[in-house]
Amino acid sequence: MRCYANQLPDTLRKGLAPFYLVLGEEPFQEAQCVQQIKQAAKQQGFDEVIKFSLLPGFDWQELLAQYNSMSLFSARTLIEFDLNQQKPGTAGSDAFKQLTAQPNPDVVLIVKGQKASQEIQRGAWFKGLEKQGVYVPCYELTGQHLQRWLDSQAKQLKVALTQDAKKQLLLATEGNLLATHQELEKLALLYPSQTVNDEQILAGLLNQSKFDIFDLTNATLAGQAKKITKVMVKLAEDNTEPNTLIWALNKQQQTLISIKKGLQQGQNITALYKQHNIWKNQQPLTQQALDRLPLHQLEQIGFLLAQIDSGYKRGELTAPYQALLHCALSFCYHIPIGLPINHTD
Repeated sequence: MRCYANQLPDTLRKGLAPFYLVLGEEPFQEAQCVQQIKQAAKQQGFDEVIKFSLLPGFDWQELLAQYNSMSLFSARTLIEFDLNQQKPGTAGSDAFKQLTAQPNPDVVLIVKGQKASQEIQRGAWFKGLEKQGVYVPCYELTGQHLQRWLDSQAKQLKVALTQDAKKQLLLATEGNLLATHQELEKLALLYPSQTVNDEQILAGLLNQSKFDIFDLTNATLAGQAKKITKVMVKLAEDNTEPNTLIWALNKQQQTLISIKKGLQQGQNITALYKQHNIWKNQQPLTQQALDRLPLHQLEQIGFLLAQIDSGYKRGELTAPYQALLHCALSFCYHIPIGLPINHTD
């Protein structure tokens, strides 16, 4: 069965499953879910915890042997298996299928790892574990989901926040659930039995915003100029390699051009999304960009990126992140000024 992270505590209260798949792209949620499962298992006598990690040369027979053996230290055992952001491969798939063929009532198995793509979810090993166990997808939280998560965490820690305080906290820690939770823990100590306002948040809050290249490309798809600027400033502060940003923006520009040309040729949009590996949750943002950006503007962005790439390699870029910001903002509107490139000829 499938169970979202916020539903897991209620699901665990109904009883333990033999298998748990905790997969996703949000590390704090993943760690929290794994901890909740381990606590629930401990309360039911699963005292021994054994950890495996999928590393080069891993022997899957070790997992099978441990799963089927009797523990010397406890009547019941919990096995935590980290896929290490990898797929299990043929040997791992076969091992998981053997486990689900004969579940051991004295063992709970937690498998954690990367987001489960549609390809992974179609695998027999995944279907077997999900059918007999619980699949917990850990998505990145945005919008109302992020606000509900904040309300839930604040309630657990007995922290009362004004609406402005909530907005300020989420603004300062955007994209970083761990940083948000750490701030809530500090607020619980600093202001017990008080309602915290936005001024108190600002007084003690360091800016722990966490952005990556995917935040930048998502913002360019959505045409969010303020978000693009904020993300680019953070990426510059983190000394993100300009070549990586050039590659990401170029890949996005080429994908949009290819889809636009495909549509002009009468191809089906669903087929085009599949061809370009655009996930379902990315399709609305991609559609926004396709509706907003004419072909000539996308081609101009490609020209700007070629200039930036050449200028960076030749050492002619006086301010590479400013040039990249110029290019990223071109996904929002036309900018009638040239790039900050120092031509030395």
